[in-house]
Amino acid sequence: MSQDTPLKFLALGDSYTIGERVTEDERWPNQLAKLLSTNKRHFVTTIIATTGWRTDNLANAIDIAQLKPEYSLVSLLIGVNNQYQGKSIDQYSIEFEELLKTSIRLAKGNRKNVFVVSIPDYGYTPFGEKKKDRISADIDHFNSMNEKISEKYGVAYVDITAISRQGLSQPELVAPDGLHPSGKMYALWVKQIAVELKNQILLK
Repeated sequence: MSQDTPLKFLALGDSYTIGERVTEDERWPNQLAKLLSTNKRHFVTTIIATTGWRTDNLANAIDIAQLKPEYSLVSLLIGVNNQYQGKSIDQYSIEFEELLKTSIRLAKGNRKNVFVVSIPDYGYTPFGEKKKDRISADIDHFNSMNEKISEKYGVAYVDITAISRQGLSQPELVAPDGLHPSGKMYALWVKQIAVELKNQILLK
């Protein structure tokens, strides 16, 4: 591949990936692409994500988009709306695993170029504070499931949930809607993601 040929980064998810209530430049996939780009390597980002999507919504959107297996990096962050809408974690497990297999296929079959991001904890926001304990327990349950599946497929797993739990103590990490992360929180995610990806062949 020529140094002038951009590397393609596909980010799959929901409101946390499309960056609800932040600017395009503040979205974490865009921040990550900027961080990873160098004089010799430039990433262009495609985002398939919409606020409110569950695993099944994302799967349908990927089918409709008819994506080709041409991506040098693929991320998957999905599940908060399954939890919020009271959907079965067993069904989530099935659908998440299928999405992960799809992610690997879209990454040209190279699982080393795929990473999963844990579900953030919206219990640590003004919106979720009153139900924080229940929300946190649910999020931990969902994350234990997606982490287990990620390990099964040998895919890098980035735990940003601890960062999200700084939302109440550091209000600037929450967007003005009192629910979603701010660009500053996404910047912290990106630093964590970069650390986890540094050992991947692509990023050496």
